[in-house]
Amino acid sequence: MATLLERHAPPGLRQAEAAFLKANPSFHETSILDELRATEYGRLDAAGDVYLDYTGGSLYAESQVEEHVRMLRDGVYGNPHSANPTSSAATALVEQTRAAVLRYFNAPESEYACIFTPNATGALRLVGEAYPFRRFLATVDNHNSVNGIRRFARAKGAATAYVPVEATDLRVARLADHLHEADGPSLFAYPAQSNFSGVKHPLEWIDLAHERGWDVLLDCAAFAPTSRLALSIWQPDFVAVSFYKMFGYPTGLGALIARRRTLERLQRPWFSGGTVVAANVRGDMVVPHSGHAEFEDGTVDYLGIPAVEIGVRHIERIGIDTIAQRVEALGGWLLERLQRLEHSDGGPAIRVYGPATWDRRGGTIAFNFLHPDGRVVDERLVDLVASAHNISLRTGCFCNPGAGEVAFSIPKERLTEPFEEGMILDDYIGRLGMPTSGAVRVSLGIATNFADVFRFMAFATEFADLTHVPTDLPPRLAC
Repeated sequence: MATLLERHAPPGLRQAEAAFLKANPSFHETSILDELRATEYGRLDAAGDVYLDYTGGSLYAESQVEEHVRMLRDGVYGNPHSANPTSSAATALVEQTRAAVLRYFNAPESEYACIFTPNATGALRLVGEAYPFRRFLATVDNHNSVNGIRRFARAKGAATAYVPVEATDLRVARLADHLHEADGPSLFAYPAQSNFSGVKHPLEWIDLAHERGWDVLLDCAAFAPTSRLALSIWQPDFVAVSFYKMFGYPTGLGALIARRRTLERLQRPWFSGGTVVAANVRGDMVVPHSGHAEFEDGTVDYLGIPAVEIGVRHIERIGIDTIAQRVEALGGWLLERLQRLEHSDGGPAIRVYGPATWDRRGGTIAFNFLHPDGRVVDERLVDLVASAHNISLRTGCFCNPGAGEVAFSIPKERLTEPFEEGMILDDYIGRLGMPTSGAVRVSLGIATNFADVFRFMAFATEFADLTHVPTDLPPRLAC
C-alpha cells in the first residue's frame, strides 16, 4: 500500500530527484540513510510529515527506543550513590556511557571529563557560574544561553565585550582584532555552528585564543548533530552539547565536556548532594569531589543516561561523515533553489540570511519570504501555511538575538529602547522598526531525504506573488 507521502507526492518529484542524483553522483554513498529512513524513521512517510527542524531537535530511531526499553525491562537499577547490587549496576551503565561520549568526541580521558547535564544550556551555566572571570568575550552570533553568561561575568566585576559579525554573510571579519592578550582568567565563547544562519565559525579560533592566553567555551549544540568534532585535534576548554539534538532520544540530557586542567580552576558557588566527599554543619567543613563528580548535582538521570550510549552507537554505525555528506548535498540543492525563487516580475521572493553558498556552512538555512513590493511576509503566516502542509519548521530569532539584529539591519542605537511594563512583543518590534520579529528556519539532519526538500520547495513557491497580508494572526509570544 502506498504511503501518505507517496499518495501526495508533488508533481515532478521523480524527475527532479533523477536530475539531483545525476548532479550529485556521490550521493549514493549515503544510501544507508535511505534504508534507515524506511526502517527506523518510517513514521515520517507513513504520516506524510516533512520534518525540517533538526536544529531544534533531531529524530530518534525506533531501535534506540526499543533497546532502551529492553534495558529497563530486563534489568534492576537503583540510585548510584551506594554500593548495593542495583546501585552498582546503574553506576556501571552511567560510567560506560561517560566513556562512550568521550570516545565519540575523540577526547582522551586523561585530558577531558564528561559531566552530564540537563542540556547544553545546563552545561553553559556550569561554566558561567563557576568561572573566575577577569574578562568575557563572545561573538554577536550566539545562543542566549551563552549571552546569559555575561551576567555571571559582570557580577564578578569582569569586563565583557562582543565580536561583531558582518551583515552580508553573518561571519566574523577578523577575530584577532578583538582577541587581545589575556590579563587574568579570560573566557572566549562562540558557537562552532550558528543556530541562526548555519555559519560554521572556524575551529582554528581555539588555538588563536589559547596563544593569547584565553580559555575557550565552544557551543556545539548545533554543530555536533551533523559534523565531526575531534577533541584530540581541537582542544577547547569547554564543549556544550545536547544529546537530543544529535540523535533525538533521550531528551533532558546533555553534557559539558571539559578539559581537566581548566576544570580545576572553576569555583562552584555552592555544593550539593553528590558533589562532595564530606561535609558537616557545625564545623562548617566541606570537601568537594574532583572531576565530573564535583559538577553533577544530586542524583544523575541514571535510567536515561544509558540511552545516550545507545544513541552514540547509532550514529557511529551510520558515520557522522555520511550524515554530513548527505546534509551538504541536500542543503546545497535547497539553498540554490530558494535563492532562485522569484515573483512573476522577476523580483526576489526570498531573502536568505548568511552565506549564499554551502562553503563553511551547516545544515541550517534562515530566510524570509518577500512580498512583490519587497515587504517581509509575516513569519506567523508561514508557520500556519507550513502546518497545513504537514511541514515542521521553525520561525523567530531562535534565541539568537545578536544574529537577528544584524540580519534585520537594526541600528544599535534603537536597541536601547526599553521594554516597558505592559508592553507586548508586537509593540516593541514596531518601536524598533523591525520588518519582522524573526526569520524562517529550515534545518536538515539524519533522516532528511530528497523528497523532503522537494516538497518544501513546492510549498515555498506558494509565496511567489503573494500580496495578501492577513490581519488575524496570533500575537507574538517571544522574539
